[in-house]
Amino acid sequence: MTDGEAVPFHGDEPHDPRVHERLNWLRAGVLGANDGIISVAALVVGVAAATSDSGPILVAGVASVVAGAISMGLGEYVSVSSQRDTEHALIAKERWELGAMPEQELAELAGIYRSKGLSAETADQVARELTAHDALAAHLEAELHIAEADVVNPWHAAGASALSFLVGAVLPMLAILLPPPEWRIATTFAAVVVALAVTGWLSAWIGGSPRGRAIVRVVVGGALALAVTWLIGWLIGGAV
Repeated sequence: MTDGEAVPFHGDEPHDPRVHERLNWLRAGVLGANDGIISVAALVVGVAAATSDSGPILVAGVASVVAGAISMGLGEYVSVSSQRDTEHALIAKERWELGAMPEQELAELAGIYRSKGLSAETADQVARELTAHDALAAHLEAELHIAEADVVNPWHAAGASALSFLVGAVLPMLAILLPPPEWRIATTFAAVVVALAVTGWLSAWIGGSPRGRAIVRVVVGGALALAVTWLIGWLIGGAV
C-alpha cells in the first residue's frame, strides 16, 4: 500500500459500530426467543400434566403467549426509555458546558487523551482538532461513550423483544397441541431441548464464548423448568 492510498474499511470486523448494533439486536432477539420457549413450554407442560383436554391447554398457552409478549415489550420499553432519557439529559448537559465553559471543556478533553497514553502535546492537538470538527461529538464519545445519532429507541427495543418472544413461543405451542395426548409432553420436552440448544449455541456464537458450556447451561435450566412445572401440574391434577 502506497502513501496516501485510502485504507480499506473492513465492514465485517467487530470494530465497525454497525456490526456492534446488529449484534446487540441479534443478542436481544435470541434472549427474547429463549424466554418465549421456556416460559410458554413450562406453562403448557404443567397444564398438560394436569389434564389431557386440549381446551385448557390452548387457553393457558395463548394467555401465556399474549401476556409474555406484552410483558417483554413493556419491560423493554420502560427500561430503554429510562436509558434514552438519561442519554438525552447527558447530551444536553454536555452541550451547555461546551457553550458556557469551552476552555475548561477543551482542557478536560485533552486530559482524557493524556490519560489514554498520549503525550501532552499530542493530546492537546487531538483535542483541538476534534473540537474544531465537532466538539459535542468529541466529548460525547470520549467522556460518555455515546453518539447523539445513536440514542436508543424504546419502540424498536420493545417491538423486537415482543416479536422475538412470540417467535420462540410458537414452537412449544405447536409441540403441545399437534401430537396425540399421550405424546404431548414428551414431544414438547424434546422440541424445547433442541430449540434451547440452538439458542444457546447462537448466544455463545454472538458473544464469542464457548458453545458447549452455553448450550448445557440453557438446556439444563430449561429442562429443569419444564420438569418442575410438570411435577406441579401432575400433583395438582391428581389432587383435584
